[in-house]
Amino acid sequence: MNVDDTIETRVLSAADALFYQYGVQSVGMDRIRDASGVSLKKIYQCFPSKGALVEAYLRRRDRWARTALEERVADHTDPESRVLAVFDWLYDWVDGPDFHGCAFINAFGELGAGSQGVVEAVREHKSAVRTFLRGLAFETGATDPDWLASQLSVLLDGAMSNASISDSPAPARHARSAARTLLHDAAVAADAPAESAAGPEEPPAGHEEPAAGPREPASTAPGG
Repeated sequence: MNVDDTIETRVLSAADALFYQYGVQSVGMDRIRDASGVSLKKIYQCFPSKGALVEAYLRRRDRWARTALEERVADHTDPESRVLAVFDWLYDWVDGPDFHGCAFINAFGELGAGSQGVVEAVREHKSAVRTFLRGLAFETGATDPDWLASQLSVLLDGAMSNASISDSPAPARHARSAARTLLHDAAVAADAPAESAAGPEEPPAGHEEPAAGPREPASTAPGG
């Protein structure tokens, strides 16, 4: 590892801790300088602007979150358990001392209106997580894994936001329970027989219609 990589890592580590805990806008570059022990001149050699540092911070957070999530899910083989492991991972994270909400939702709320780079980083992360959830949904045999993945994604984001606001891990448990219900509903839909749209059923092979009874004589009334 060369010196520049070491400096970049130190700066990113300091920025990650400060941005995530205190918010992006409230943390100045001088504070990152003090926390990292790297001069402003060298910081700007690695990151030409604060915006570039924020984007690098989000990319780093993306790698951390998805790696941690994938490792937790990999401990399970049953498709339903793999989905629920996502929310078990979430519970353990939000129940820890270092949870300060979703870094991507937080950054989007602070800078989404004025930074296209932040918007792209946030959307790419959320899209990647949803793609991961779709893969898990597909494994369950759900008839519509896209729909199920979207619902799971909403539960995940909602639980993170509510856990941050309430300062409680309970929303992660509530989201897990809701996810279990979604999985049950998806399984029921997958097992339900498809309704025939071809009209009345054909009679079984060998079946004969009963013979018609005697015909009534034609009417002999005038005009009949």
